[in-house]
Amino acid sequence: TELPETGRLALYLLGLQATCSPPEHLRLLVTWLKHYLNMDWIGSRHYGHPLTSYYQYSLGVLALCTQHKRMGEEVIKRLLAAEHHDRFRQASIGAVDTEAVAALAFICLEKKRMVRPRQLAELQVAIRKIQKRMLEAQDTHGFFGNIYSTPLAMQVFIATNTCHTEPAYDRAMTALLKNLDALTTAHTMAQALPALHSRSYLDVASMSCQLGWRGEKEESQDGVGFGLPINGFLATGTPSAKPTPEVLENMITVTLVVECLPWCSLQHLYNQSVSVPAGTSLLGVLMVATNQETGNFTFDTEDTFNGPFLTRVMGLKAQQNHRFYWQLLSAPKTSLEMGVAEYKPKDKETIILRLSKW
Repeated sequence: TELPETGRLALYLLGLQATCSPPEHLRLLVTWLKHYLNMDWIGSRHYGHPLTSYYQYSLGVLALCTQHKRMGEEVIKRLLAAEHHDRFRQASIGAVDTEAVAALAFICLEKKRMVRPRQLAELQVAIRKIQKRMLEAQDTHGFFGNIYSTPLAMQVFIATNTCHTEPAYDRAMTALLKNLDALTTAHTMAQALPALHSRSYLDVASMSCQLGWRGEKEESQDGVGFGLPINGFLATGTPSAKPTPEVLENMITVTLVVECLPWCSLQHLYNQSVSVPAGTSLLGVLMVATNQETGNFTFDTEDTFNGPFLTRVMGLKAQQNHRFYWQLLSAPKTSLEMGVAEYKPKDKETIILRLSKW
């Protein structure tokens, strides 16, 4: 069964709303998003988690809230229950991202008074708990989790009007400004833009398309408006078919290992060295591996709003319904915090693709 595209459609809706698209252009998207969110809720009831993920589920709730569209009480109750039972952090990847988007959804529902009084109190408690956990997750560099989750976490402090009084927010902004070159895809750059301009996704709910953000005809002082990606993902660093002589002088060797223990009898399904130009993304390494005569390496990806997502390796498919996914590791056990299109392996590094359960 094809998974509902809750997260992608939610970002489309937020993006179109931010660009002041006519309401008639949004109605069909709202209808489809409600349908997908309902499918995700049914999955949550059946499997104990959404068919997609709590990240996408939260994005769906947030997007509908900014459109002032009511949703079933059970939809919100499931998200509150997930926060209460710490299910956002039970997954090994993207805990801060997921909590941030869920918090933004909760803040929107609270501000719009789109829930009953009892749920309103639960929302307020959940928001405070998530903010507290974000502060605990801030590392010595100033990032909330990592550079990619930091802009979303910053949006939570912006949306709650605590950004000016929270020192951790200033540290995060400083760290983000110093590391902007790490944001290499359209999605990661667009995700950071609102926070860099002291905005959050919630601002699209209150903007006046005729008069601007503050009810006046104005633009930001630097002429930069508020924007969201409509469809942004780039596979950076993919090697060209015929490397130039300059590139050939700067080649690196990456060892690629494929594991699926304890579900496979072999310890390694694949273990080969791959030579690529320095600066090549992991996606580029995988592409080169498929052209090597030894090992018969194969893989498939799926385009998502977060970029290419590894779905199948050596014929083995990630199955979200059964909570299987391809984990990306730098040997021996360092989990990569980037996707295949963003991470650029180093010379003599061993990259492990491991079929894991979350």
